[in-house]
Amino acid sequence: MPLDLDFVRSQFPAFGAPLTAGTAFFENAGGSYPCGAVVDRLHRFYTERKVQPYGPYAAAQAGGAEMDEARARLSAMMGVQPDELSFGPSTSANTYVLAQAVRGWLAGTDGAVVVTNQDHEANSGVWRRLADAGIEVREWQIDPETGHLDLSALAGLLADGRVRLVAFPHCSNVVAEINPVAEIAAMARAAGAFTVVDGVSYAPHGLPDLPALGCDVYLFSAYKTYGPHQGIMTITREFGALLPAQGHWFNAGTLYKRFTPAGPDHAQIAACAGIADYIDALHARHFAPEPDAATRNRAVHDLMRAQEVAVVAPLMDYLAARNDLRLIGPRDAETRAPTVAVALDRAGEPVSVELGKRGVCCWAGNFYAVRPLEAMGVNMDHGVLRMSLVHYTSAEDVSRLILALDEVL
Repeated sequence: MPLDLDFVRSQFPAFGAPLTAGTAFFENAGGSYPCGAVVDRLHRFYTERKVQPYGPYAAAQAGGAEMDEARARLSAMMGVQPDELSFGPSTSANTYVLAQAVRGWLAGTDGAVVVTNQDHEANSGVWRRLADAGIEVREWQIDPETGHLDLSALAGLLADGRVRLVAFPHCSNVVAEINPVAEIAAMARAAGAFTVVDGVSYAPHGLPDLPALGCDVYLFSAYKTYGPHQGIMTITREFGALLPAQGHWFNAGTLYKRFTPAGPDHAQIAACAGIADYIDALHARHFAPEPDAATRNRAVHDLMRAQEVAVVAPLMDYLAARNDLRLIGPRDAETRAPTVAVALDRAGEPVSVELGKRGVCCWAGNFYAVRPLEAMGVNMDHGVLRMSLVHYTSAEDVSRLILALDEVL
């Protein structure tokens, strides 16, 4: 069954709001619209439950229960145990805290870490700074023409058996090629290494099936996945137990508190249950009832991806036919996320300003992906123009973008 786009867009208040209705929104990689279920839960928490949760009175009990619901439902959808899912203020903050734990784990050993130059800086810089503690950092480099990460190069980095951690993106926020996470994770584990996957640029296109991926840590941002501004991290019990706790010492026995040094945002955690509400609503609209949350999630994931591949294809064809720009990453819509970055023959930001005047919303710059763009020889004074779609993007939106690009370029 194809995606019911009218139903989908009815679930997002932004499509009826004065400032956003009637625009074509292509800045989803910077932050998606929140779904109505998230907005409703956040409003309810602030108006009815904004007290210290879990206390011995009704509002506190309701608030705590909703926070627990978010953890339980999202973990079930992704196929992990509830205590393996942590919330934090952002993915950058979660990754930073995790890196400090790895620093304590590996300092004074001969262990090495592998990091790529395809990543957003949040999953690159924190690992590179482990060198300050005497930990060897090895770089898995992209192909400077295509941005591709070659598995044979990773095999060489793993060959001596000293690598203990491999950090890489599910897909880059500018290259957008979908990396073979399961294959990379299997290679790393065979070499005695754990894997940390930055899923920020992939999760908006369908929450991951984590048992199928086989990674040890998966991080993504709820605010790019139709939710509130929270970072979500899953970490296996095996890996979490090896790392020194970064939170309060008396919480170290609870996995989802081990890597949360600051007090969590109660309202936003509770509102994350709205992401699960939305996925379940999509499943109910398109499929027969299914009691298993992970099965529902996989079906919705595939539904989202099929819609995105079909809708982004005309944009990919249009860009490939132009000789005044360079498309970053694969040209095949099937092998990439629909986050489309192009290096122009001029600065990107003035182009995004002109597109905005035409009701087409996107932006330009480096998007914290300085390392891959520099490695690919992009003029950093120009940056890249980035147009990012998700499943609620319509074919009409893409046509409007193409027409606007024709006028501006």
